Amino acid sequence: MLHPIFYTVLRHPELIAEHASNYAALIRLETAEASKGLVARLIAGVLAAVSAMLALGLTGTAVMLGTLQGSFHWVLVAVPGVSAVIALIAGYVAARPVEFHGFNELRAQVDADIDALHAAGEARGH
Repeated sequence: MLHPIFYTVLRHPELIAEHASNYAALIRLETAEASKGLVARLIAGVLAAVSAMLALGLTGTAVMLGTLQGSFHWVLVAVPGVSAVIALIAGYVAARPVEFHGFNELRAQVDADIDALHAAGEARGH
């Protein structure tokens, strides 16, 4: 006696092909969703690193200009300060904890299919 999955494959192969294409579509959607968060964090990390280096360079330039001029100008603090604030914000976005729930729907679908196959096998065997 054949298991119901083999019986279905032999009698209705189009159902299996449709089911496989639905799995492929679900994998594409889940991958796109998971990569979106990863790309955003990667961009924030790069922005934080570039802004931090820029702030460091501008701070050094501001110290040199302040020393050469012998006076204080608020611009010498504001310009590197803006870069430092951008670096802090981007660093926070890149480093914040994110709950990754990727591929939960796919796992649920696979579990449901396995349960359905077990139920069909038990119903067929009894």
